[in-house]
Amino acid sequence: MKAHDVSLYSVIKRNARLYKNRTVLISGRQEISYLEFLEKVDTLASGLQAIGLKRGERIGVLARNSLEFVYLLGAAARMGAILLPINWRLCREEVEYVILDGSPMVLFVDPEFRSTVSHLVSDAPTPIDWFSTRASSHEFRSFSELMGKNGIGPDVNCRQDDRCVIIHTAAIHGRPRGSIITHQGLLLTSLQLACSWNLSQEDVGVAMLPLFHVAGLLQLVSVMMAGGRSILFPGFDVDVAVKCVEEHQATVFFEFPPMLASMLDKAEEGGRDLSSLRHVLGIDHLDTVKRFEEITGATFWAAYGQSETSGLTSVAPCSEKPGSAGLPVQMAEVEVVDESGNILEPGELGEIVVRGPQVFEGYWNMEEDTRHTFRDGWHHTGDMGRIDEDGFLWFEGRALEKELIKTGGENVYPAEVEQVILEHPMVTGVAVIGVPDLQWGEAIKAICVLTPGSSLSEADLIEFVAGKIARFKKPKHVVYVNELPKTGDGRVDRERIKKNCGEA
Repeated sequence: MKAHDVSLYSVIKRNARLYKNRTVLISGRQEISYLEFLEKVDTLASGLQAIGLKRGERIGVLARNSLEFVYLLGAAARMGAILLPINWRLCREEVEYVILDGSPMVLFVDPEFRSTVSHLVSDAPTPIDWFSTRASSHEFRSFSELMGKNGIGPDVNCRQDDRCVIIHTAAIHGRPRGSIITHQGLLLTSLQLACSWNLSQEDVGVAMLPLFHVAGLLQLVSVMMAGGRSILFPGFDVDVAVKCVEEHQATVFFEFPPMLASMLDKAEEGGRDLSSLRHVLGIDHLDTVKRFEEITGATFWAAYGQSETSGLTSVAPCSEKPGSAGLPVQMAEVEVVDESGNILEPGELGEIVVRGPQVFEGYWNMEEDTRHTFRDGWHHTGDMGRIDEDGFLWFEGRALEKELIKTGGENVYPAEVEQVILEHPMVTGVAVIGVPDLQWGEAIKAICVLTPGSSLSEADLIEFVAGKIARFKKPKHVVYVNELPKTGDGRVDRERIKKNCGEA
């Protein structure tokens, strides 16, 4: 470790010294102080070392938010290992792909997801040590087994450019890509947000976004860096959310539609007070944002980011430029370029590119994709946008090569859904697009061509898709047409399809 290095574990050690008995984590009736957190992390790291885990190896986690999940994040940082959080909303085949791609040496699984991965206990091509996040479950060992070790070996001297987390993003070519986020990336992004919001020891975050999502990690680490506390929940529950905000005087909340709207409805219905909130970050309808700010007096922050940029590229109060994606964060250089890589003038539409210390290292096991993404010395986001005269970024959709639907905070690539739909014997052609949806932001719509003379109900096709990939990727709307419009070179004309079928 060099004089200029810092890691997530450095922050954990620092906070244990500065804040000692202040609460950092609350889960149910358990409250963990900063000093206790450091002790738990060191003990767990000792246990992981005892079973042979080494620097650079992956720790897989298929679990909902919990104290154990956060301890694993800290222990990985302590050892120079890499956390591999797995989206538990994925179907069995998708979870299997992420595990085999990330090749963890050890995998922690919530009991409710044991059946999703139990077949891999004996079938995995490389040995995996299997642990339950709770008590042991059949062939899985107990988490507590790792917490009985005393002491810890020498510091592994984790560097700031070491790999911290691998988050698998949506499947652009039919398979998820693992974004490698470094300690530097996660810490710098969290620090910039903490500074922008003037977070302090008094701030309280309600952590309901899953920690397999970069936004969930960003909220947790930002509050932690400021010495505040986070209240962990296994998932979003509107009744629990409004009660928690009022009782704990929560100040920070990250959300995706329809979380905020449902909280406002529930608060008004039950007479709950949400006025302690100071900052909410997310993607939502402007009418919901306006209603939220009028009721609470808090600030709703519009933002743009990806796993590839450690979660945040631009951010600003939504009220400053309603509809925009905010201003570039302090340490990010953001431009818009044409197809040749030339930087465009303000107001011109092009691909959003980013560079700076929070940009990810690259894609796990995908050198060609990484080279393509980093061409011309920039991270090419695959998203289209423009920058106005005041420097605000405006998101304007996705580039053709990275067509993307964002539904309820989850990324879905049309190509992945189309690939599954074409497996149905009655479907000969398909185009999948995103359409506006009041509840989820965007919904998935499939425009399909059937084999001559066949008949297939929309509901049956939707369930066919849901049986093969994660249910949040299934179409909400299905339309049957005689043929799909084509461009001059024979490709499906997506722009015409969007124009003709772009409504829900």
